[in-house]
Amino acid sequence: MPRRPTRHQRLKSWPITFSPFGRALARMGSVYMPKCHSESIENHTPSSASNGFIKHPLDEKPDGSESSDGEFDGVVQADFAFFDPKPNDFHGVKTLLQTYLDVEEWDLSGFVDLILEQTTVGTVVKVEDDEDEGIFALVTALNLRRYREQKCIIQLKDHFLAKASQEKGVADQLRLLLGEQAHDVGLLVSQRVVNLPPQLLPPLYDSLFNEVSWATEDEPTEDLRNSFRFKHYVMLSKIYKHKHAEQNRKLGDDSVEAIVYAKPEDEIFHKLSSWSFYFPLRSEQPAPHEA
Repeated sequence: MPRRPTRHQRLKSWPITFSPFGRALARMGSVYMPKCHSESIENHTPSSASNGFIKHPLDEKPDGSESSDGEFDGVVQADFAFFDPKPNDFHGVKTLLQTYLDVEEWDLSGFVDLILEQTTVGTVVKVEDDEDEGIFALVTALNLRRYREQKCIIQLKDHFLAKASQEKGVADQLRLLLGEQAHDVGLLVSQRVVNLPPQLLPPLYDSLFNEVSWATEDEPTEDLRNSFRFKHYVMLSKIYKHKHAEQNRKLGDDSVEAIVYAKPEDEIFHKLSSWSFYFPLRSEQPAPHEA
């Protein structure tokens, strides 16, 4: 079934900042150990693509056979599909967001409910025809003013401000975004398994920005339509920051990157952000091969 009316099949121009997004993601496939940073990203007019059910199969085919001890040595083919969030996705989305705020005690269940109730903007990725309906990725954007009275959003804002309090100048900018300017700010929530095929990422983000654009036209009330006219996005993502990178460079070793990204698309967002800040995680994060 189509996700949007056919009148949205018209194409709009690519937003300038996101035009290299697909090409950049195609060149990036590394997975790293994470720490954490928060970003404010300037928004530009979203692009649009043809509507309809979105599906992306993995083209790899098994090239091995079962070994003598019964273990399968080949590659399993899976067909991934994009879906609107629904109530049955609660446990899968909650599991995916389990460490979203590190080890903080907060209203995660309420946060998941907000995401699932907003069906016009937001996408979950599953394996097509999978009876378990496991969630492999989630992307959505929540207006911070629209949900300002929700316990989970209040706690999330307090968490961000507490982490930014030690950063000169950043706390004031963040407080402004989360307060006076909140009606123009979308919380871009993007969580996925680390080994999700990178080919899925460009259409996944295209889908999000398409839906944001459509929501500014199709929502039933003016207040709702205006709530999706984002001027800024705030995003939380996990990275690994090498403690000795600068020291190594002074010694002539340029092979160590100061920052490596748990998800390759986060490097794109980081480069596009108007400002960002970092803070350490308290929980022990799994190594990439364990995720």
